[in-house]
Amino acid sequence: MAKLHTQYVCQKCGRTSVRKLGRCPSCGGWDSMIEEVIVETPSSKTKPYSAIASKPQRLNEISSDEEDRWVLSMSEFARVLGGGIVPGSIVLIGGDPGIGKSTLMLQVAVEISQENTVLYASGEESARQIKMRAKRIAGKGKGNTNPDDLYLVTETNLDAVLNHIEQINPTLLIIDSIQTMYMDGLSSSAGSVTQVRECASRLRELAKSRGIAIFLIGHVTKEGMIAGPRVLEHIVDTVLHLEGDRFQSYRLLRSMKNRFGPTSEVGVFEMREHGMEEVKNPSEAFLAERMAEAPGSSIAVTMEGTRPILVEMQGLTSSTNFGNPRRTANGMDYNRLLLIIAVLNRRMRLRLSDQDVFLNVVGGLRIEEPAADLAAAAALVSSLKDQPVRADLVLIGEIGLSGELRWVSQMEMRLKEAAKLGFKTAVIPRRLRAKINTPDNFKIIEARSLAQAIKIALTSKK
Repeated sequence: MAKLHTQYVCQKCGRTSVRKLGRCPSCGGWDSMIEEVIVETPSSKTKPYSAIASKPQRLNEISSDEEDRWVLSMSEFARVLGGGIVPGSIVLIGGDPGIGKSTLMLQVAVEISQENTVLYASGEESARQIKMRAKRIAGKGKGNTNPDDLYLVTETNLDAVLNHIEQINPTLLIIDSIQTMYMDGLSSSAGSVTQVRECASRLRELAKSRGIAIFLIGHVTKEGMIAGPRVLEHIVDTVLHLEGDRFQSYRLLRSMKNRFGPTSEVGVFEMREHGMEEVKNPSEAFLAERMAEAPGSSIAVTMEGTRPILVEMQGLTSSTNFGNPRRTANGMDYNRLLLIIAVLNRRMRLRLSDQDVFLNVVGGLRIEEPAADLAAAAALVSSLKDQPVRADLVLIGEIGLSGELRWVSQMEMRLKEAAKLGFKTAVIPRRLRAKINTPDNFKIIEARSLAQAIKIALTSKK
């Protein structure tokens, strides 16, 4: 006979408790403990050893032939995945509402359906709405506007979706979104921890057993994290995050986890009327509207995965009218900005205690690595002294607390990208290791300290 008992589950981290708590002890979330009724049946208990159907294999008996990836015309999307879609993989893609997740996945579905069968299961939109978006995407004139092997179904019951899969036998399945799916055997509502975890586990078994590539679209919380328990990210093979400023047209598809390729890889897209268009040269796009010789502007070279990207760092200092000056960082870690300001105050004797300081990374890119420290400091000093940074100069280096410059990784790739876009000079930390190959007709200026690098970067005021 089935047994019933009640437990409280945190909808953010998945922690369970026998009683309701106002605040989750694990993640610190308030009012996140939701009551769920657990039904235990004899069939749900652990099966005896005799019922296990798996069989151990010797390592040398296992076939090591790699399956061919599905090549995509969208090279930016394939780049983030590690070269293409792997059959039998399960991918989770998240992002803010309206950022373009459904549009991007529908573009992929239309392309794959030219040669393979695709099932697009939506629990949020009607088939007519998806059809309207498909027509808008097809307005670019690329490919068949009405592929015969692209099937749409509006369904939130996962068991019904699995029945459709048995009938259609697709090679690609897209679930939009995983938080809207539910299973009849569970008493909790759709979007709960139990439903999301069990639905994702069921889809993972389907992907591995039948070789179907599955894409799961996931909601995000107000903190920007994918909604649901962290175990959801452990179930899937790849986690992608589509990010960008909703007031900007550029979108960044970032790989957070990838079992079939490098992590932290980034693909750049531009949201247009006919859908997401890939940006072949992100550095050129981010620098397109740059004003040369403008005070408070410098160029940094940051690495996003294996790709070097040139971005413009804009700094602004203004006399404050209040006792506590304001510090604002857009596109860069706030604590990193405070560190740079402290070094400028202490090591270069620049008075910023009575200045409001603003730092902006142009284009909506979020810089996490410290290699942009030198460019950020140069932009702030340029604004404070009202002297422009040399227009043909890029600055690369990490700033230490003693005011020294520290070496960063993959310097050769950064310099080649700068030379490719027409820059002539680079200020980098002094080399204490092996020599690097520099591009032809490209000048390298080495600096040991921040003060020395800033002196080189600033031009005389005209």
